Amino acid sequence: MLDLVVRNGTLVTSAAETAADIGIQGEHLAAIAAPGALSGAEVLDATGRFVLPGVIDGHVHFREPGLEAKEDFASGSRSAVMGGVTTVLDMPNTVPPTSTALEVERKRALIGAKAYCDVGVFGLLGQDNLEHLHPMAEGGVIGFKCFLGQSVGNIPPPSDGVLLAALGEVAALGMRVGFHAEDDAILRERARELQAAGRTDPLAHLEARPVAAEVAAIQRAGQAAAATGAKMHILHLSSRDGLGAIEHWRKLGVDITCEVTPHHSFLTSEDMARLGSIARINPPMREPGHGAALLDALIRGTVNAIATDHAPHLASEKLRDDIWQAASGFAGVETSLRLFLTYAVHPGRMTLPQLVRATSEQPARIWGLYPRKGVVQVGSDADLTIVDLDLEDTIEAGRLHGKANLSPWDGVRTRGLAVATILRGRVVMRDGELCGAPIGRMVRPA
Repeated sequence: MLDLVVRNGTLVTSAAETAADIGIQGEHLAAIAAPGALSGAEVLDATGRFVLPGVIDGHVHFREPGLEAKEDFASGSRSAVMGGVTTVLDMPNTVPPTSTALEVERKRALIGAKAYCDVGVFGLLGQDNLEHLHPMAEGGVIGFKCFLGQSVGNIPPPSDGVLLAALGEVAALGMRVGFHAEDDAILRERARELQAAGRTDPLAHLEARPVAAEVAAIQRAGQAAAATGAKMHILHLSSRDGLGAIEHWRKLGVDITCEVTPHHSFLTSEDMARLGSIARINPPMREPGHGAALLDALIRGTVNAIATDHAPHLASEKLRDDIWQAASGFAGVETSLRLFLTYAVHPGRMTLPQLVRATSEQPARIWGLYPRKGVVQVGSDADLTIVDLDLEDTIEAGRLHGKANLSPWDGVRTRGLAVATILRGRVVMRDGELCGAPIGRMVRPA
């Protein structure tokens, strides 16, 4: 007899929707069969609901170590599973940064003690840690992150020489580098000009980080990747022009993937003007038209994945009248799935198989976790996200499960909600309630 059977649901893969029962033995998927064909010691009835491969959020900042007042692995992963997310990939701009094998091991211990979901860890590719890349890879990082422009943590971008050397090292390791793609020189000069002019309004942040800065950074990274054979990924792509630069390098043979966030897909500069400092994030929300183009590209598969850039800050850091004094970033891991169900699936713009491709299969492929994760097939990790497409609810910061839940989505009515999250065969969230103790682990690429 199987340990757990998810019965009478509609299984959604990147290719199709099928009525099926799913059998789980231990931590792995053991059987996929016609409804009613499987029996288990425990049964989860999914009648009228859709069963997705566990959602992977490839871009979160869980802030530990060093910034635990904003978030930690317990609170961030709790938010993740409450939103239907089974695996997250955590960024390196903590205090200290994840720039050595020792810091990778430190995060592994924290994850094992506190996390409700599985966690991949990014190592920093910076100016001064070239000799640490190989040890971090041996220590199990999911990939590397490189900041090409100033952002939270003020990590300086590498010089051209260091970037080329580092990408050569990463190419030899067979791993991928994610880029925060904003050109540092453009950012600093534009901010200097705007501050000198006395601008403190929300849209000054947008003007200080123009589309041209994203394009210039993608061009720089693409050129270095082409010279070294490195695989690259553009984090939080924000503009159609940036997508054009990505497609240029793809045509030249560079292995380049990219992700888009809910806020860059569904919000614009008009929302930033309305919301003020709560909506400050790097790169900023763009003028109308960019988000629609990125969503269309996501549906086509030209944009590969959905990620959140979950980046919480305290209210005292965010709620400022002077936009230059407000921290960049906000919570997102718990709300992303329901936003894409509301704004993309329900209006008929995106199918559930297309959503699964972007939330599960492609993130797993990009970061070397496929087919262990990102797919429902026998032998894979039993990670499942069960969704009720008809459940309506309102996003309220006070009901979210992180430490610092300020969000531009506060008060937004949504349709479609994760009602159960299963991690490696264990139900960790059911009907809005957290289940059991933390069982998350640090995951590494195959």
